[in-house]
Amino acid sequence: MTTHTRPAVRIGMVNYINTAPIHEIWKSRRHDASWQMVEEHPAALNQMLAGGEIDLGFVSSHEYGIRPDQYEILDQLSISAHGPVGSVFLFSTIKPEMLSGLAVLLSVQSKTSVCLVKIALEKFFKVSPVYIEDEVRNARKRGAAGVLAIGDDALRLKIEGTYQYCLDLGELWRQFTGLPFVFAVCAVRAEFAREHPDLVRDVHLELIACRDEGIASLAEICQLAAPRIPMDVDVCHRYLRGIEFNLGPLKQQALQRFFTYLFEFEEARKECLPLKIRKVEE
Repeated sequence: MTTHTRPAVRIGMVNYINTAPIHEIWKSRRHDASWQMVEEHPAALNQMLAGGEIDLGFVSSHEYGIRPDQYEILDQLSISAHGPVGSVFLFSTIKPEMLSGLAVLLSVQSKTSVCLVKIALEKFFKVSPVYIEDEVRNARKRGAAGVLAIGDDALRLKIEGTYQYCLDLGELWRQFTGLPFVFAVCAVRAEFAREHPDLVRDVHLELIACRDEGIASLAEICQLAAPRIPMDVDVCHRYLRGIEFNLGPLKQQALQRFFTYLFEFEEARKECLPLKIRKVEE
């Protein structure tokens, strides 16, 4: 008698509360034992997807932009905002347009946000800071006048209120481009998608179902997520209402604009257009 082993899949999930509407629902549902959820911060997931340590998952938009030949983007899924995102901030002791020549500490946890703050400072504000990469908690020790913080670190710094200036980079991007910003996409390794199309479709559909259920249950999700910061449940609710998880045509246009900047900043070897979007029906 021949037995067929189901192929395993390793799925990357950002371990910030901005994914809670998807992640908390995922954890509450039963899945095949061969579906392994890997929780990490965005930069770690980028490395894992590039290195083949996970097969698909949420990664920084930057990761797709610099290696477009390796991936396909799963349609209808993102971590994005049309305006203020509430968890990607440039904190500063002085006005951001006065940061030329001064140290700005960049979080090591997200390449997308690092590129976004460089676009904001150099293209929008026309300033040239000195960038240093380190953990956010070391900003004061490193003498940084500004600090890029993302995710849960950014939420904590915002609540603490220790910096005079706090610039929401999602809002700034909208002001200068008129577009939403896509911080992360759900990408699959192209080779894995070719070898296991049915499995990729099943996981894709499940992620969309979790997203839809999570958005519909946002009040309950906030009760679970808020203590992690910690933050008030109502504040958490307002924050998560500003996060969007879809990937419509306008957001695809926003990705293309961001990738154009990556090429200009020599982050990407070539322009990665058109986007390779894997439709859920495939």
